[in-house]
Amino acid sequence: MIGRVMPIDPVLAVIGERATQAQYDAVYLEMGLDKPLIVQFGIYVGDVIQGDFGRSIRTGQRVAEDIARVFPATLELATLGTLIGVFLGVPLGVISAVRRGSWIDQLARFVGLIGYSMPIFWLGLMGLLIFYGILGVVAGPGRVDIFYDGIVEPVTGMLLIDSLIRGQFDVFQNAFSHIILPASLLGYFSLAYISRMTRSFMLEQLSSEYVTTARVKGLSEWKVVWRHAFRNIRIQLITVIALAYANLLEGSVLTEIIFAWPGIGQYITTSLLANDMNSVLGGTIVIGTIFVALNIFSDLLYRFFDPRSK
Repeated sequence: MIGRVMPIDPVLAVIGERATQAQYDAVYLEMGLDKPLIVQFGIYVGDVIQGDFGRSIRTGQRVAEDIARVFPATLELATLGTLIGVFLGVPLGVISAVRRGSWIDQLARFVGLIGYSMPIFWLGLMGLLIFYGILGVVAGPGRVDIFYDGIVEPVTGMLLIDSLIRGQFDVFQNAFSHIILPASLLGYFSLAYISRMTRSFMLEQLSSEYVTTARVKGLSEWKVVWRHAFRNIRIQLITVIALAYANLLEGSVLTEIIFAWPGIGQYITTSLLANDMNSVLGGTIVIGTIFVALNIFSDLLYRFFDPRSK
């Protein structure tokens, strides 16, 4: 509805400003713009239910085909970023809680604060300047060097996996050099959230009576922390990690723009600037659906890890 009432003429976006009035009227009727807004909305919803998001004005292809082409790049980037955030953020949060008030705790909280406070686009620009421009330890913007572009035949659409499947290890190395910096930045953003929540959950468990009892019984600190306290926060961490993953999937727009990453974030942004509302709406619906699906998936995992929720 918002796309229809915006001061954008979808007909002119299709046929251009030099078209005749007859051509304009024909396309106007073909797009169903003569119908009331509520009817147009109903038609669009019906098409979406059938998996039809319309045709992209910018690319001339079906929006569903465009999304299927660009989404794996975002999925690959967000997945690697989430893995970095989980494998670093969870231990950092646990150690911070166990060493509450120590310099390790203060450092972990400071690192998390920086990750929350610094704009992702600024971190991206600084990362490119330092690690690519000055040190030269990572590759620059883009998903892969032009020389390797198109060498690997897509299987999953995720270049790292596809290059390993095809045995193209030189492509894998080049693709990894391109993805490691943006994935690390997203991972740092995710780490800040995950470590903070892990610390909060662990502090609550470590102050419980059963932890005191376990320590009185003479159990080692390792068993008390990881086998008892950490086991009881796994269910809460599931939701935290799922939300962090969903946030990276939908919030990687700025990162994709800075690093020229050909994902769904850049696709939606480019389409919006081109007044291609079908592409914008299609991408938004896909991201929203994934966000809801991840929440449902975390609820299902609740039932697996906690029989009391059945």
